[in-house]
Amino acid sequence: MKELKKRILEEGKNLGDGILKVDGFINHQVDPTLMDACGREFARRFRGLGATKVLTAEISGIAPAVMTALHMGLPVVYARKHKPITMPDQVFLTLSPSHTKGRMVELIVSPEYLAGGERVLIIDDFLASGATILGLVKLANTAGARLVGIGALIEKTFEGGRDVLAHLGVPIESLARIIAMEGDDIRFAE
Repeated sequence: MKELKKRILEEGKNLGDGILKVDGFINHQVDPTLMDACGREFARRFRGLGATKVLTAEISGIAPAVMTALHMGLPVVYARKHKPITMPDQVFLTLSPSHTKGRMVELIVSPEYLAGGERVLIIDDFLASGATILGLVKLANTAGARLVGIGALIEKTFEGGRDVLAHLGVPIESLARIIAMEGDDIRFAE
């Protein structure tokens, strides 16, 4: 997607160790116009899958997931990293490594909002190693839901996440596929 790639080139910063800083328009300060365009594109790509719910991880996945769900007419559930007191005692929980935090994080979903029979579309900000998305898949499976697709704003192809997720047998779509980040040089696939 041209608009997203342009913003990555103009404002993204390679911080080293595979970390791409895009918090000026995706995950700290959010550009709603850009997220709307990304959500519209995901909705176009995933429209025929019969999804009934969009699932993501807090916090960075929420903006693209909400905009995708808006354009698909679906609710969004996000896996929380801390259990609030409003959540029931029995929850779906898994651990996932966080590349940016440098440690394991909990992903928690209330069974009130993710149930058996749901057709889940996962939307997240990044596809890198695939670990966070696998955690979300585990939550969906535990709930008895069926995964129908995976979307990521940005894929870092050199981290191998797509290969890790291939066995799931669902469409995987990325709006910007980065094949290399060296210094200030960010190169896209295609």
